[in-house]
Amino acid sequence: MKRKIAAMIMMALSLSVTSVPVVFGAETAAEASEAEAAFKADVVQHIKNGEIKGSIVNDDKTLLWTGVPYAAAPVGELRWKAPQDHEDWEGTFDATKDGNIGVQVSGGEVVGSEDCLNMDIFRPNTDQTGLPVLVYIHGGNNQTGTSKEIPFEQLAANANCVVISLNYRLGALGFNSLPALKTGDDLENSGNYTLLDFAKALDWIAENGESLGADPKNITISGFSAGGRDVMAMLISPIFEGKFQKAISFSGGMTVADVEDSQKVTAKAIAPLVVEDGIKETEEEAVEWLLSEEEAQKEEVRTYLYGVEAGRLAGIMTNAGIRMSVFPHLFGDGTVLPEEGFDTTQYNDVPVIMLTGASEFSIFALGDPYFADAGDLVEGEKSAEYKFAMGYGSELYGLFNAEESAVKMIDQYEAPIYTCEIEFGTDEEIMGKQQANLIGASHGVFIPFLSGVATGSAGGDGTAYEYEGSKELTEKFQSYISNFLWTGDPNGEGLVKWEAWTDAKEGPSQLILNADKEKAMIEMSTDRISYDEILDRMEEDTSISEEAKKQIISEVLNGRWFSAGLDERFGNRNLWE
Repeated sequence: MKRKIAAMIMMALSLSVTSVPVVFGAETAAEASEAEAAFKADVVQHIKNGEIKGSIVNDDKTLLWTGVPYAAAPVGELRWKAPQDHEDWEGTFDATKDGNIGVQVSGGEVVGSEDCLNMDIFRPNTDQTGLPVLVYIHGGNNQTGTSKEIPFEQLAANANCVVISLNYRLGALGFNSLPALKTGDDLENSGNYTLLDFAKALDWIAENGESLGADPKNITISGFSAGGRDVMAMLISPIFEGKFQKAISFSGGMTVADVEDSQKVTAKAIAPLVVEDGIKETEEEAVEWLLSEEEAQKEEVRTYLYGVEAGRLAGIMTNAGIRMSVFPHLFGDGTVLPEEGFDTTQYNDVPVIMLTGASEFSIFALGDPYFADAGDLVEGEKSAEYKFAMGYGSELYGLFNAEESAVKMIDQYEAPIYTCEIEFGTDEEIMGKQQANLIGASHGVFIPFLSGVATGSAGGDGTAYEYEGSKELTEKFQSYISNFLWTGDPNGEGLVKWEAWTDAKEGPSQLILNADKEKAMIEMSTDRISYDEILDRMEEDTSISEEAKKQIISEVLNGRWFSAGLDERFGNRNLWE
């Protein structure tokens, strides 16, 4: 059973090759820029640094360039520095090969490279110019993942847009606030090197977008999971002001880490390496050394850190499980991100979509040690306990991903805020009993609808996306996204009106997306639920024993992105200590 559950978790996050065809009308193209075409459809294009040669994919409908560098390699003395301009190259850059991914641990092995600041670029195989740009930041807790997370070949053609998917610095190479590294300007002192990578990528698009037929003044920044949280952070970051015009957060939410607390966690994580290398005898001494503010010791620490092999740094602070206390990042440093975090009154006020799945916590519950040897979680001994953990965890996570952020933002925000929940995946007739109850509308449920490519989460073979209802939902979802990319308003002909979120008691809350076998089911909801109401129901729930409830609340649901109120209500241990 453990193997089966592990396989289902992997299927929920992996892509198969089942294509979901979607064809939009020509209305969007007709509204495109009338500017003289500076772009001719060809695999060879000239950008600021030189010539690039890509490929034609998606039945000749899409041009693709992979691994295109947007900055110099952050190696050597540039390891913990702001990204620098890439040097020009002679000849033609081969953009048919995959670019390096960030250094990370995958399958128990270290993969990737520090030389990872590159992007994949998709656009329609047409001569059209003035296309909107969708920039995508992959998930993986800012510790793992690649620009290949979503295949964008179909979306670029269907939505008539340029899609740019980024690779970037990960883990302690991307976020590191130790005192010894604070030797540069305020940007570099922030420790938020990954955010500096994103800012550099957006600058690259501003300089090169027109060469690829894009409108560099019509950029939508988007991301999934950690990438979604990065997008939310960009909404409060002064350094991103004016760099994008719209935002989409897929399963994101508001997270900012305290600098001092983060330094302690990072030092404790690196301390075993210091002892292993014979620099200090004990981990306690190593932590004190790594946190030193004395200039002489800071220089020693700096020299040491720059000399540590990247793969060893990738191996620390793993298995974070959506817990900031394991791998702190997105530091409220006062320059890149405000010290007060999302309590700031200064937002980059752009139209934003925030999306969640109805079963967001399912794969995290399945992967928790509490359920590791539980056997059948649908009908077995621990099935009620799994339903409790997955159900309440998903409600809290979903609230965190969308409506809770909208509540926080609404008084500081003038641009429209659109929220959405996908419920597709919970129907046993479509997904099967195991899949619907164990995985449901999981973290990443939006991916097949955005990409037009079915995922393994559909019973393992993508068949759930072959029904007419699934195909219609894909078409409708891509239409909403396309309209938003072009205009900042997701609405259009033939679509259920997606109203902006409002805090009015009976006002619109979120768009609900689902489908049965025959048709898409889309409606605008006015339902409201509060965090405290969810906790009240948890306290009153008698479906499991009080002992099991206490253990799940204190060990499974604790310390997650969404758990601050839960931890306070139930007196859970502070995982930062």
